[in-house]
Amino acid sequence: MANTKKRIDTSQLSLFDTLKSYQSQPEKKPAGSFDIDRTFREAISEALKRCPRSRWEVAGRMSELTGQEITKSMLDSYTAESKEQHRFPAIFLPAFCEAVGCSEPLKLLGRLVGVFVLPGPEALRAEIQRIEEEIAKKSAEKRKRMMFLKEMEAER
Repeated sequence: MANTKKRIDTSQLSLFDTLKSYQSQPEKKPAGSFDIDRTFREAISEALKRCPRSRWEVAGRMSELTGQEITKSMLDSYTAESKEQHRFPAIFLPAFCEAVGCSEPLKLLGRLVGVFVLPGPEALRAEIQRIEEEIAKKSAEKRKRMMFLKEMEAER
């Protein structure tokens, strides 16, 4: 099995930003707003592209996790726009996310109904670290301004 490093997505919204965006969404959804066939296929395709495993390996891992046979050609059909009759079954989504190491397809579905997928402990630790770095940066800026203020007051 390949040893892959987890990367921190610094462009990702924080948990609190995500909650704010859900609060500002209108209650009534417009007609057709849940037609996500193309978007969902793209999310599945992108997750497969970013995954260090081959499609055969992903299919094998999904089969192992679900106890059902899932093949590479099935994955290909689920992602092909030309295969309109082939839909990705929701019962395979948790196994898919685990196999590719990406929860974006699941997050896409959650956003539609106003829920969010809580990131794992590593992602939360990364966000805490980012906040700590922001605090340190702001503290340094504050110290600089305090020193400048003292200099200004000393010149009077």
